[in-house]
Amino acid sequence: MKNLKLSTEASLNVELQAEDEVLLFSAFDIERNRLFFVSSANFIYTTELYSFQNDEAWRKTVVPAEVDQVDLEDGDFVTAFDYLMEKEALILGTSNGLMLLHSVDAHVTEVVGRVEGGIKCISPSPDGDLLGITTGFGQLLVMTHDWDLLHETTAEDLPEAVDVNESTFSSAPMFGSSISWRGDGKYFATLSELCNSSMHKRIKVWDRDSGTLLATSEAKPLVGTVLEWMPSGAKIAAVCERKMDGDSPLIIFFERNGLERSSFSINDQVDSKVQILKWNCSSDLLGALVSCENHDCVKIWSCSNNHWYLKHELRYPREDGLKFMWNPAKPFQLICWTLRGQITTYNFIWTTAISENSTAFVIDGNKILVTPLSISLLPPPMYLFSLQFSSAVRDIAFCSKNSKSSLAAYLSDGCLCIVELPEIDMWEELEGKEYRVEASLYEAVFGSFVHLTWLDTRTLLGVSSYESSHIKCHNQTSTGKERLSGYYMQEMELFCSEDHVPSLMTCSGWHVNIANHISLETPVVGIAANPAKKSAAYIQFNGGIISEYTSKLSSQGGSLRRVDSSFSSTCLWMSAVLCVESSDPLLFGLDEVGRLQVGGKILCNNCSTFSFYSNLADQTITHLILATKQDLLFIIEIRDILHGDVEEKYENFTHSVNKKLKEEKKSFVNIWEKGAKIVGVLHGDEAAVIIQTNRGNLECIYPRKLVLASIINALVQLRFKDALLMVRRHRIDFNVIVDHFGWQVFLQHAPEFVKQVENLNHLTEFIFSIKRENTSETLYKSYISLPSAKEAKDAEVRGLKVYDTTNKVSSVLLAIRKAIEEQLPETPARELCVLTTFARSDPPALEEALKRVKAIREMELLDSDDPKRKSYPSAEEALKHLLWLSDAEAVYEAALGLYDLNLAAMVALNSQKDPKEFLPFLQELQRMPSLLMRYTIDLKLRRFENALRHIASAGDAHYNDFMNLIKKNPQLFPLGLQLIADPAKKSQVLEAWGDHLNETKCFEDAAITFLCCSNLEKALKAYRSCGNWAGVLTIASLLKLGSEEILQLAHELCEELQALGKPADAAKIALEYCRDVKLGLGLLIGAQEWEEAMRVAFMHREDDLISEVKTAALECASTLVGEYEEGLVKVGKYLARYLAVRQRRLILAAKVQSAEQSMTDLDDDTASEASSNFSGMSAYTAGTRRGSTASISSSAGSRAREARRQRNRGKIRPGSPGEELALVDHLKGMSLTAGAMRELRSLLICLVTLREEETARKLQHIGECFQLSQLAAVKLAEDTMNTDAIDEQAHTLDRYLHKVRVQSQSLEVMSWRHKVFVSP
Repeated sequence: MKNLKLSTEASLNVELQAEDEVLLFSAFDIERNRLFFVSSANFIYTTELYSFQNDEAWRKTVVPAEVDQVDLEDGDFVTAFDYLMEKEALILGTSNGLMLLHSVDAHVTEVVGRVEGGIKCISPSPDGDLLGITTGFGQLLVMTHDWDLLHETTAEDLPEAVDVNESTFSSAPMFGSSISWRGDGKYFATLSELCNSSMHKRIKVWDRDSGTLLATSEAKPLVGTVLEWMPSGAKIAAVCERKMDGDSPLIIFFERNGLERSSFSINDQVDSKVQILKWNCSSDLLGALVSCENHDCVKIWSCSNNHWYLKHELRYPREDGLKFMWNPAKPFQLICWTLRGQITTYNFIWTTAISENSTAFVIDGNKILVTPLSISLLPPPMYLFSLQFSSAVRDIAFCSKNSKSSLAAYLSDGCLCIVELPEIDMWEELEGKEYRVEASLYEAVFGSFVHLTWLDTRTLLGVSSYESSHIKCHNQTSTGKERLSGYYMQEMELFCSEDHVPSLMTCSGWHVNIANHISLETPVVGIAANPAKKSAAYIQFNGGIISEYTSKLSSQGGSLRRVDSSFSSTCLWMSAVLCVESSDPLLFGLDEVGRLQVGGKILCNNCSTFSFYSNLADQTITHLILATKQDLLFIIEIRDILHGDVEEKYENFTHSVNKKLKEEKKSFVNIWEKGAKIVGVLHGDEAAVIIQTNRGNLECIYPRKLVLASIINALVQLRFKDALLMVRRHRIDFNVIVDHFGWQVFLQHAPEFVKQVENLNHLTEFIFSIKRENTSETLYKSYISLPSAKEAKDAEVRGLKVYDTTNKVSSVLLAIRKAIEEQLPETPARELCVLTTFARSDPPALEEALKRVKAIREMELLDSDDPKRKSYPSAEEALKHLLWLSDAEAVYEAALGLYDLNLAAMVALNSQKDPKEFLPFLQELQRMPSLLMRYTIDLKLRRFENALRHIASAGDAHYNDFMNLIKKNPQLFPLGLQLIADPAKKSQVLEAWGDHLNETKCFEDAAITFLCCSNLEKALKAYRSCGNWAGVLTIASLLKLGSEEILQLAHELCEELQALGKPADAAKIALEYCRDVKLGLGLLIGAQEWEEAMRVAFMHREDDLISEVKTAALECASTLVGEYEEGLVKVGKYLARYLAVRQRRLILAAKVQSAEQSMTDLDDDTASEASSNFSGMSAYTAGTRRGSTASISSSAGSRAREARRQRNRGKIRPGSPGEELALVDHLKGMSLTAGAMRELRSLLICLVTLREEETARKLQHIGECFQLSQLAAVKLAEDTMNTDAIDEQAHTLDRYLHKVRVQSQSLEVMSWRHKVFVSP
């Protein structure tokens, strides 16, 4: 599905020294890019190939050349000519047997040897080590580059009577080599005549080192000396004459063992002759020089899927004596030269044969094979129909606008043919047909087209050349106008004398008129129509310069002006597309080294091919599809290109080995075959990318990103049926239909969804797939973009009160169920679909489904002839459907929950239950009273609330069962209180509830519950168990205990509270109930309640109490000062260690990143393994080791490691992976707690009251310094954790301490300070 397009051509002439002189042979210097020619007058011409590649080649006619002359004896002439890279000199062979070595730089010629019988051919091996020589005596010589003879043998099959010393030399020079080397130089092949036949020849394959004959082919009527071994070594090409059979020559391919492999006909005239065969250096193009009656031509074939396509043909006049060669370094550069010294270079490129509307137009000689891929993906060389022309097709241009499709074809004979195709919907009727296309009529000569494109359906724009000799072969005649020279841009108007019938092909009656032509001074490398303007196109000149041409028919009148969006280099592949979110077209260009450019910027540096996809009706491009040289396929949204998000999202279009991405999160698709290219796409809902492999077969893939984009586009347009069909076809999760705009929005469109889909099987499949997960945020998060906030707001749902807005599954299925019942007629299939909605609800609404089954069963038992009965399935069928969708046990329990024993038995029988298991139970239930039956069923189904209601309604006889049920299920106590009206029984329920709360350690609630039922003794025990001393003493008063009992109780509570670590509460009891001031004061001091202790001491006006408080306060202040000073030292120590560890981690991480980047060019498997092993070598790398040990570790080992981590949490282990975080956690953990700040503020007040201002000032100062240092250290650590570098000047404790001190006035954590002691 590729065509070989001529990109540029340049033609120059060599000034020959003599009038009757002609060029005989050519050679090429691959190192210095030089061309050499030797003439019949024994002159050697040297020219630089660069002369053909600059802009000057378009403005001059003569190529600069150095001329040297070789002196030969009279009657001697050159018969062989080549360039020896090892010697940096030319080797010449003559008819007299001289071997001459000519140094081009030194202009010196020397004789290096002489061969008897004359030299017919000299062929250097590809590595330059050996020379193969054939002589006029039929001898085959192999020499080293030092002129030592390696071996000699007889190449020809001569009869015994023939003298080997008799020369078989012809007086005319022979063009072409009869020795052809394999690409690696290990073997070479020769073509030798049979001794008994001058017509038949054999191919012989020789070993280079020993000269051993390895293989001989079957005798064939092979032509002359035409023999060419493919550089890759797979085939040996030769030409077979078939004139006797009335057929054109056949090109045959042989294997190294001499066996014939395949062949194809050149499909030319019977008397045509193949003079030369040449492979290009990449072995994918085969060129042949074919001589016909009126012209010589170079034909270029390419093989795809075992079919040889004639991709290009260049015609020259017969008298020019055309010869050609491929550039050994550039596989797509062809060099043609004539006897009189005209040299033309042709640069070709592969272009996709698939147009924008997914139609393939494949050039094959004088035919164009047409295949609409949107109708059928026919593998090449198959096709739907073909167009036949008068000669080989050189270039084509296709246009499809306003349902009109037009094709322009430029032929090798110079004719321009126009075809107007019928509408694509009618193309299926054209299958297998062949249409002959007539050449258009024209008045002026329009030269040889290099580029051709459509401006609209009646206007063509082309770049034509009037310089090459092959233009003389064109069937064009001038009508009085002067013959043009040079290169021109020509605008051509088309007229058709025949009426176009939409259903027929218009292949004749076309007239071409040149409306405008502009002379060009620099080479044009590409033309692309401007999709945003009518009759305008972008022209790319050499160097990537872009100009815009507007038609002469427009207001600007055929002008050519330069635009700003030029490329940074010459881009041989160029496209202009109209994109979403952009009114101006985007220009995409791809150069030879793989740089894909857009808008003057390089988008990708390793692109091999690219194409575009649109899911919109107006064909506005939405996605760019590109393949990289690493065989990765990327799908890029155009909006990402416009917004500049490409590098971040697509990771520079490389497979990053340092990121272990999950399969569904990859931004690319692996192309499974190396070297496969993108040749086209299928737009719209098809969402396919067409890949062609190297061997030629087509593969159609559906990238998930494109498929999802087409599904979303269908949803936006409310084409629910199309979206559902795409989801089914591509096995996408059905939830994407519901989730993209939010399931609440989908509820609004549920009726339309059901109306469009209509197919109940598809609806059932959809219903069965609905789940809680939001696939747009999980499964397909990396493939699709969620709707913007504005879109979500516009799609806000109203009137959804009937739905559970927190349950996606149930709400969606409820909406679908209502829509099915409203939109679709009643049928058995519809009822089964409705049952599916109940079964798949979350949780399953099995009881509702069984009620519908029960209704159908009752309808059957009535045995009526109601026509409505036919709209429902049988009860058994409905029940089996429900059982297939749900767990049989759950359906059985749901049937029991309806208290319908017959229905339960029916479910049990259809679910294959053993009657011994369920029948006795159902019979027992049937014998029970209704309330007890329901109570028993509820107990079995663990519906305890219903069971409690039923047993409560059963009467007092079952009161014990009522109490036992409550005690076994404590959550029923509130309901039990509501169901009991008798106060005595209610008290029993409350007491049982209190006992339960006591057992579950809910002592406060238990105490209140006991108070509700007036059980004071249990209430007192409950209060005492929870440490509520106030409640204990209050209940003691209610129990009317004596003073001594209360005092004893107070002493006991005081001791208990001290043991529980509540000295403040114990102090209150000691002061208020025990009247023990000294004990109470000591407890207050121990509780750090300094203000309260001071108040009590001053209240009793005892100096010893005041002195005790003062002494304790001073001791506490001294202890705190020491702790804060030690804390300051620890803060500095931890921070210094953290900064050192962090710096080390950053340095090592940079080294690891550098090493991983260097591995991106490795093979994926090697790089991945190396990266994995390397990333696990240090604790400071982001990766984790994934060795076999980790993969087989047991869950027990994992739990043990987790337990060790929990035990070690908070510990700082130097050098461990968690040291950095542990240091930060320690710094954060050193902050003052709320209780510590409250106690510190209270202590400061106490010290000031006791006239210890200096001690208070010192304590506040050191506490303030500690807290500010701790806050500054934490802030510094947090800032450095979020950076990739540590600034030794900015990241210092002093700098951060200053910042925190400035902010400290507004910090809530510093509110414990007293302003009178705040440092200035």
